[in-house]
Amino acid sequence: MLQLPRPTQPTQPLASIEEAYELCRQITEKYSKTFYLGTLLMPPEKRQAIWAIYVWCRRTDELVDGPNAKLTTPETLDRWEDHLESVFAGHPLDDADVALVDTLKRFPMDIAPFRDMIAGQRMDLYRSRYETFEELNLYCYRVAGTVGLMSSAVLGVDERYRTAPWEKDQPLYIPTEEAIALGIANQLTNILRDVGEDAGRGRIYLPLEDLKLFDYSEEDLFNGVIDDRWRALMRFQISRARKYYDEAERGIRALSPDSRWPVWSALMLYQGILDVIEMNDYDVFTKRAYVPTAQKMLFLPVAWLRAQAL
Repeated sequence: MLQLPRPTQPTQPLASIEEAYELCRQITEKYSKTFYLGTLLMPPEKRQAIWAIYVWCRRTDELVDGPNAKLTTPETLDRWEDHLESVFAGHPLDDADVALVDTLKRFPMDIAPFRDMIAGQRMDLYRSRYETFEELNLYCYRVAGTVGLMSSAVLGVDERYRTAPWEKDQPLYIPTEEAIALGIANQLTNILRDVGEDAGRGRIYLPLEDLKLFDYSEEDLFNGVIDDRWRALMRFQISRARKYYDEAERGIRALSPDSRWPVWSALMLYQGILDVIEMNDYDVFTKRAYVPTAQKMLFLPVAWLRAQAL
């Protein structure tokens, strides 16, 4: 069993803040090239903060989805939550924590989304199926919608968003639901892209009620059957994911001006994976859907125009 040590003060000096952020930058660049590209469009202080958040999220995810995931127990996650509480108390326990502690000083945020993400990992310990979309939606919120909430504190909002005279006395609008929607949209995209990979681990994230709706069985999925039933099922799933992207788009104009271009870029780059799945004739069993670098570059000026006009 994978047992994390109980949080204790480090016995050796930790990295400097600059070194810690560089570590987070390297990890983000290595493991999420598309996401990393979007962060480069942010001001330096914001991009560093997002790297620190990304690394914490990745470390959390790897407890149940990494090379040692089979050794993870509920107690492992209990200790990781204790580790989290130490960070939020301003006591870093390792080099990556140094960056996150500094981020929390610069961009104060609630611990609740972080705890919710750990709760999402707990679901992966004992669940390999989701009967309904409502059940899956809760999972998607916990493992990805929470990222939208974490990032919101860094992205900031535009106080000039209240432009009409009758809006000036209204509370500042914070696009919380839209931030959650973007996280859920990204997770649904991950699920559709990784159907074959997850099946290889005995997991099915597509709601079983949807499989039944299209008369497509678990056995069909494990055998990688691509037919009219599968294409109809995938079109249904892709349409659902795009609705979440549409909801997320409506909140971008409320963000701080220097955050709109990177968020538009990240949204468009990730949504592009759905287009590739369609171009691959919904074959997510033998083909991995990814947006080619040249196509990514084409998205950037369009995202910039949207950030100015929408």
